[in-house]
Amino acid sequence: MNTSKISWKQGLVIALGVPMLILPNIGYFAGYVGVFSIIVWILSIGQGFLQNIAYGDFALMYPEARGLPGYVQAIFKGKDTKDYDINKFIGGFSAWGYWMAWNPVLAIFSLLIGTYLHGMIPALGNVSEKTISVVAGAVIFTVLIVINRKGLSGGAKAGNVLAVVALIPLIVLSIAPIVTGQFQLSNITAVSLFPETWSWDATHILILLGIMAMAQWSACAWETAAVYAPDYQNPKKDLPKALFSCGLICLVTFVLVQTACIGTLGIQGILEEPYSPMLLMAKISFGNAGAVITLVMLMASMILIIQTALLGSAQAMQSMSVEGNLPKVLSETNQYGTPVKAMILVAVFNLGLIFIGTPAAIVAGSAVGYVIANGITLFAYFKAKGNQKILAPKWWKFIGLGCCILNIPLYLAGIFYINTLDYGLGAALIGILVLFLFVPFWLYAKKEHNQEMIIECQNVEIEVD
Repeated sequence: MNTSKISWKQGLVIALGVPMLILPNIGYFAGYVGVFSIIVWILSIGQGFLQNIAYGDFALMYPEARGLPGYVQAIFKGKDTKDYDINKFIGGFSAWGYWMAWNPVLAIFSLLIGTYLHGMIPALGNVSEKTISVVAGAVIFTVLIVINRKGLSGGAKAGNVLAVVALIPLIVLSIAPIVTGQFQLSNITAVSLFPETWSWDATHILILLGIMAMAQWSACAWETAAVYAPDYQNPKKDLPKALFSCGLICLVTFVLVQTACIGTLGIQGILEEPYSPMLLMAKISFGNAGAVITLVMLMASMILIIQTALLGSAQAMQSMSVEGNLPKVLSETNQYGTPVKAMILVAVFNLGLIFIGTPAAIVAGSAVGYVIANGITLFAYFKAKGNQKILAPKWWKFIGLGCCILNIPLYLAGIFYINTLDYGLGAALIGILVLFLFVPFWLYAKKEHNQEMIIECQNVEIEVD
């Protein structure tokens, strides 16, 4: 049992890397929905407030469970917690989707770090970006495992420094063009809200649903502040503070960054540098030297979001293992209550993703898992809420149900369509394949459970004889 306790500010720190998740999507959203991409972030974070209030309520309803995966598994257990029935499978499957959503963040930002290093350091010009990304990922993952091996408190304290650095490049680079006069409001107000080719037919509605699903993957991810509810010093008071503080910070940063990029570069300017518009803004505002400084700060920010993903993914795997939905070895913790083995497995898996994937393709597959996890978790909340009034009023369960329907089937259809549209049917099917890899792992856990039951029965018979 982890005895370390964290304050709501430390819980906020763990989730403060979330605003960095806007980086892979600035140009992608602008290309599809133009100026409306600003409104997408407002809508998505508004959705995040609705969902995360439900998740915070869930956390207080089940203080002994470990995060969102734990809450779902606590609900979907069936009549007998030892039975491997459809209820147990649903709970584990939702937890796996949540793991699938957070886990690839390590690979995504390691690839981005490798790309930036390759472009900014001339000495690395002859080294492939993939090699740089793998080396960078291996070093970062190892250091973070060492830092966090003594529990959440140590990891959060180490993140205090990074948390300050994380928001500086996003805020400074967004405000600088406004101060220097390079921000042009006409780039936003003098153009159509949507691209000229946009029409409200079934195809474009599916695209918008896919965009909203990807926005949710970025802008609603601050529910990580609720994952550590059992570790707060005063959960009922600290959890709401952490959730609302992080939500407000995300609202400001997501909207500010997208607005600043469009106002400074214009839609066409963003599309010319879809993967690095912030670096282009750094050069415009501060020159090449400023761009180098910004790169260092951005990489520090990326390390923070990697830490957030590493902690969340490892705890999700531990929770699934404790509930009997993954092999038992992943439930083991060290003397500080930290699931180090799960953390190592997450790191190794992401090194493999770095070898075979690209940031855009990994984000596309990751969003599928997040939609599944949100949909099932929100339905579990609706099922569990009843007439309880803890953090949210009892009627909030209908808000949860509405968000559930938004995720499944609407967002799910949209994200599958946009994945197919951008990366082909094969890429979309790979994401689904990873999602359903849970099945053989679950069957193996079931086998372990059955073997334990046989041994237990044999021991009872021996004692009787």
